[in-house]
Amino acid sequence: MTEQGFETLQLHGGQTVDKETGSRAAPIYQTTSYVFENADQAAGRFELSDPGNIYTRITNPTNAVLEERLTLLE
Repeated sequence: MTEQGFETLQLHGGQTVDKETGSRAAPIYQTTSYVFENADQAAGRFELSDPGNIYTRITNPTNAVLEERLTLLE
């Protein structure tokens, strides 16, 4: 991958092209909660020992792209 310039990072930093759809823009996940595979996974997520989404106010894939983009710009 080539190094991206500042202007490109402003628009595309912190995200990857969706492999299934080919979408270039980061999707907006309009959800408040997430499903866990089992109680152990839920416990690990809430203990923060298992990375993943818990609740939108805490973690959200859309927010993660923004956070990564800001990190790259700094």
